[in-house]
Amino acid sequence: MSNKATIASDWLAGCAGCHMSLLDIDERIATLLEVASLHATPITDLKHPPASGVDVGILEGCVNNSTGERVARQMRARCNVLVALGDCAVFGGVPAMRNGACMRDALQRAYVETESTAEGRVPNDPELATMQDARPLDQVVKVDVYLPGCPPPPDAIFFALTELAAGRIPEFTGKNLDWH
Repeated sequence: MSNKATIASDWLAGCAGCHMSLLDIDERIATLLEVASLHATPITDLKHPPASGVDVGILEGCVNNSTGERVARQMRARCNVLVALGDCAVFGGVPAMRNGACMRDALQRAYVETESTAEGRVPNDPELATMQDARPLDQVVKVDVYLPGCPPPPDAIFFALTELAAGRIPEFTGKNLDWH
C-alpha cells in the first residue's frame, strides 16, 4: 500500500497554459512522483477523478458553462484540498472578458458570422453545455489554495505540489513569491 499523496487535475475554460507550466517543472516531475501519484489529469488521461477521492484536486480555467460547473463540483466532492491554478481559476481571467457581451450576440458571431463559417448555425442540442457567465472557481465551489499567474511559474507549481504532497498548505510569502 502506497502512502503517496494522490493528485487529480482538470481544466475548464482557459488555454491549458497552467498544465503546460506544470510540465515545465521538467525533471522535477520525477521528484514529485516519488511522493505523489497523478490520477485523472489531462497529462495522463481525461477520465474523472476516482469516486474514492484524491488528496489534492487541481483545476485550471474558470467556470463558463454547465459542463465546467459539473466538473468543478465533482472535483470538489472528490478531493480533500482544491487548488485554483492560474488567473482564470483564481480571477476569471481572459474568458471572463466575454461577460460584458450579450450571450446571444456572442454565439451568433462565433457560429454564424465568422469569415470562415459556411452556412453556420448556433448549435442547440440538450447534449451540449449551456453557456454561463465566466466565473472564478471560488464562485462555484470552495477553494483551499489559490495559485495565480498566467500561467503560474513552474517553480511556484512545484513548490505548491511538494508542500501539498507533504500534507501542508503552501504559504506564498516572502521568497516563495519571488520566482523569476
